[in-house]
Amino acid sequence: MSVFFASGAPPEGERRAGPTAIRLILLRIVRIAAVTAGLLAVWQIAVTVLAVPAYILPTPTRIAAALAAQPAFLAHNALITGTEIVLGLIVGAVLGCATALAASLFPAAGRVMLPVMVASQALPVFAIAPLLVIWFGFGLASKIVMATLIIFFPVASAFLDGLRRTDPGLLDLATIAGASRFDTLRLIRLPSALPGLASGLRVAAAVAPIGAVVGEWVGASAGLGFVMLQANARMQTDTLFAALVLLAAMALIIRAGVDLFARRLTPWVSEAP
Repeated sequence: MSVFFASGAPPEGERRAGPTAIRLILLRIVRIAAVTAGLLAVWQIAVTVLAVPAYILPTPTRIAAALAAQPAFLAHNALITGTEIVLGLIVGAVLGCATALAASLFPAAGRVMLPVMVASQALPVFAIAPLLVIWFGFGLASKIVMATLIIFFPVASAFLDGLRRTDPGLLDLATIAGASRFDTLRLIRLPSALPGLASGLRVAAAVAPIGAVVGEWVGASAGLGFVMLQANARMQTDTLFAALVLLAAMALIIRAGVDLFARRLTPWVSEAP
């Protein structure tokens, strides 16, 4: 056994883990591609057979043609919306984590902040967006703030819940060992709360595009939300769907990136394939 490890070769389980994980990923991609291709085929056939007008529901081929007809224009607007989403996600996650830590360390402050957090989520998004455009202008700032407001709550709520659900036995051991409040937070409460934070980040990544796009609908001169409004006004439904396809693709990419970060953040948490 010692000779085997001295040679630098990894254990048999580790050698198998890599190829197995790759096969699972490839199998998942193939399944998703097959299901997507089947749905697109049904969509294409149904629209063609039923003779649905293109301005009501374009076929996938028309949407692909719209994507191919103006790639630079759509890519430029997608980059703007993607920037708003990513910056809003970062700012919202940082503020959410800071709020959860403050509420956990200072319970009195937490009792004041929680009602404010809940009330902020009860306000309709479309009611807040015009105010943000007035306050922050038609540029990136208002869209980033809008995305931040939507992302903030799931991150803060999930992280705070994780901090509050730390195993009491571990906290008792830290008290017996004479650990300071900061050491208890750093060594026990934070690691225990990271799975909750990871869940909050995953939820935030899924809803992040909502804030940016709603902000663009209310007032913008660029972005995928702006493209959707202009295409809808001109009855260019294929361009509208092309913008939706790009927005969905960006959401999936951002969600995959956040999921990868969450797995790195909590490597000890085992997840079902």
